Amino acid sequence: MVNESRIIQVNDINIGANIARLRKQAGIKQTEIVTMLQLAGYDISTFSYNRIEKGTQNPTVSFLLHICNILSCDMNTLFQP
Repeated sequence: MVNESRIIQVNDINIGANIARLRKQAGIKQTEIVTMLQLAGYDISTFSYNRIEKGTQNPTVSFLLHICNILSCDMNTLFQP
């Protein structure tokens, strides 16, 4: 049984899927983007990054800003339905 209070991302916008799509379009592996994030000063593990892409962990605003810088996109792109 799923605990409804534990559902993380809303059904109409999957930020994680949008990040994964943009990352794949850029030809970057998950481990590479985690390294880029860490070098940019954002502390994250591959496990946590993977959970964000799956939609089981919420990204922070600072994570989203770093991702936008790395993927050369604006924040609106991540929130496309």
